[in-house]
Amino acid sequence: MRGPRLVQDYHAGAPELAPFFSGWPWDPEAYRRKAREVAGRFDSAARRRAAAVMRPTSGGAAAKLEAVVREGGYFVTTGQQAGLLTGPLYTIYKALSAVRLARALEPVLEKPVAPVFWVASSDHDWNEVNHIRVLDVENRLHRLELVEAPDAVPVSMARHPVGPGIADVLRRLTELLPPSEFVEPLLARIREAYRPERTMAEAYADLLGELLGPFDVLLVDPSHAEVAALAAPLLRAEIQNAAEHERRLERQTARLVAAGYHGQVGVGDGAVNVAYEDKEGRQRLVRDGDSFVLRRTKRRLTEDELLARLETTPERFSATVLLRPVVESALFPTVAYVAGPSELCYFAQMGCLFKAHAIEMPLVFPRFSVTLVERKVRKVMDKFGLSVEDFRQPARELAARIVRDELPAEVDATVSALRRQLDEGYAALVAATKSIDPTLKGPLTAAKNTSHVALREAEKKILARLKDQRATTVEQLEKAAANLAPEGAPQERVLNPVQYLARYGPELLSAVAEALRVELGAAAPAWRGVECGV
Repeated sequence: MRGPRLVQDYHAGAPELAPFFSGWPWDPEAYRRKAREVAGRFDSAARRRAAAVMRPTSGGAAAKLEAVVREGGYFVTTGQQAGLLTGPLYTIYKALSAVRLARALEPVLEKPVAPVFWVASSDHDWNEVNHIRVLDVENRLHRLELVEAPDAVPVSMARHPVGPGIADVLRRLTELLPPSEFVEPLLARIREAYRPERTMAEAYADLLGELLGPFDVLLVDPSHAEVAALAAPLLRAEIQNAAEHERRLERQTARLVAAGYHGQVGVGDGAVNVAYEDKEGRQRLVRDGDSFVLRRTKRRLTEDELLARLETTPERFSATVLLRPVVESALFPTVAYVAGPSELCYFAQMGCLFKAHAIEMPLVFPRFSVTLVERKVRKVMDKFGLSVEDFRQPARELAARIVRDELPAEVDATVSALRRQLDEGYAALVAATKSIDPTLKGPLTAAKNTSHVALREAEKKILARLKDQRATTVEQLEKAAANLAPEGAPQERVLNPVQYLARYGPELLSAVAEALRVELGAAAPAWRGVECGV
């Protein structure tokens, strides 16, 4: 398990983390405990209100949603920023992780459980979501980007148009994709979703809905008026209690740091967990005395002004990163959230914010990490006896290691013998000259070191010549690395799913989903819920 220490310890069930989470996500009793808390807050009418703002991606999803309402069921939620062509692969993996967890929880909770994907349409970081990266048939990495004016107002993805640049992106994508029977149907779906006049959030939700339809996922967009109206009371409470909630976050983050971990999200600068959006874009609210200012433009608003606007135009207000999961749990009967590594880390900071709103934090289930290994890449791995982990080092270093392993045994043995002879010979010379002048040890040691340096340089030249003769090996390894660890990062964080769907069709996602195994059953009695203290 790689990643921050907090993530590693979370998987291991370290008791030091128990006070920061509602339970260990592989403990069935933790889900039953959370379900009881949810059932105390959600009656049939509340579930019906939640269902009214959901968008089923299929007939099966609609039926599951109705069952959740009728039988008092639950949701497993996850989500991601709305961006270009669904963004990196891990977006799909988060959704499929929620699908598999929801299925695994039904026999545990003895109720229907539906997977929900929260389309984070209120986010306004354009540079984070305006591009994708794909490999061409020659394994060269390409960045396809939607460009906007440098002075554009930073609006949420719910209001940001896809724009005319999408034509060039799709033209380049068409040129890069490999020929197959799946390409044209896939491109037709993409063109229909990502039309210039549509918003990024609309396009994202449509394409994601098409891909996730076979898995009966429910989508929710918080920018829609109905969702904003449901969330307004919680945002009102957050604005009215901003100072106290900031103190809660500061204290819990300090406890986390004292336990030996890190605070993923900065707190304590007066920033409110609510953003406001108008013609000047989306901006976070910051406390300033008895009033508030908008972070970028410094425009001042009183609390009364904010609350009046929240009453009449709730769609202009949205939760920021630490409040968003609280809103989800307030609006929907949520027992678990499927989180990426960074999200998991900031959930450790926010349990007391949940409690401030009289909600227990949901179970946080780490999303599955997946690496797609194509047949051509598997052949290279098998040829050299490599694993995916081996490609976490730079391709050139890996190639050098492989070439070194191919060094003839007699050359390696001779170099090693010469290295020993240098050590032994100089040691004998130092001993023999001790009676002449003991201070000769210094220059003789320096001479030995110089000899070793010369030997290493000679060895490098031998390896370089061997490497030139093994150019095919180097090329194969670099192409495999481009697939498994592009730019030295995990495949799932860089590459877009479109290139794989173009090769293997929609059945690829079904194969990935089937490979994800949710194995519940381990007890963690020390993990009894979030502790806030004083």
